[in-house]
Amino acid sequence: MNPSHPVTYADVERAAGRIAGAAHRTPVMTSRTADALTGAELFFKCENLQRVGAFKFRGAYNAIAALDAGQRARGAVAFSSGNHAQAMALAGRLQGAPVVIVMPEDAPAAKIAATRGYGAEVVLYDRYTADREVLGRRIAEERGLALIPPYDHPEVIAGQGTAAKELIEEVGPLDLLLVCLGGGGLLAGSALAAETLAPGCRVIGVEPEAGNDGQRSFRSGAIVHIPVPRTIADGAQTQHLGQITFPIIRRLVADVVTVPDPALVDAMRFFAERMRIVVEPTGCLAAAAALSGAVEVRGRRVGVLVTGGNVDLARFAALVGGAG
Repeated sequence: MNPSHPVTYADVERAAGRIAGAAHRTPVMTSRTADALTGAELFFKCENLQRVGAFKFRGAYNAIAALDAGQRARGAVAFSSGNHAQAMALAGRLQGAPVVIVMPEDAPAAKIAATRGYGAEVVLYDRYTADREVLGRRIAEERGLALIPPYDHPEVIAGQGTAAKELIEEVGPLDLLLVCLGGGGLLAGSALAAETLAPGCRVIGVEPEAGNDGQRSFRSGAIVHIPVPRTIADGAQTQHLGQITFPIIRRLVADVVTVPDPALVDAMRFFAERMRIVVEPTGCLAAAAALSGAVEVRGRRVGVLVTGGNVDLARFAALVGGAG
């Protein structure tokens, strides 16, 4: 394996085989209203309807499935704001692997409760004063657990790429593929899938305006580290891209754009009112780029990865109702 580019489309194909029968093949939805608003043909891959309510189940299940039997029995540790946490918890339960999750104490209560409900041990920390990666490594070393981070892991990246693989297989070639960007696992995996299955497709990453480390890294050619961004997109409050994800993104992604929080709220409202689905703020990043005009989509066939639907209902109501 090339250490500077250790994940290939063959890994995505292997991941698809491992997760078959465990992960849902989520629906692709369309909206005449969205098409009319944008002048494009939009295809929404609804990973908010995935198990645990987010695409993260794909990568987590694949990563645990790739462990040898002994390590799987010892278990794994991960750090996550919520969706990777829930995904690891359920994937571990399904495969007989004990799981410990390091979660920020201000993560949505529903995500913390769901993670515990799936059977994982939860260790809480203050995301503004403590380093989750240091905590995760320490627990892994002390307990002999496999460390499976939320994005910078070859099998996680390969698993996430299966969402774009399914989308392209279902709808055919795309002109654009819009993908939310936090640490880059989904974007890297999606770019690998698009390179093989839709070679003419431009892949664009979308991150919150307040957390533009990915955009700055992409344009400067070096990983940029930022303070924890203050954004409603809690799943994209990452501080930097990964050592594995960044080279893939630099090679295969056409651009990285940002959208402000109000555009995420508008997209949440659109999904609820027009398409009758609940999408969390982070899950709206790619859609917001198309609906707000941050990316020019007119006249194009556009894939949009809708990445998650895990949001406290009170918070959801406050945001879409204008009180958030």
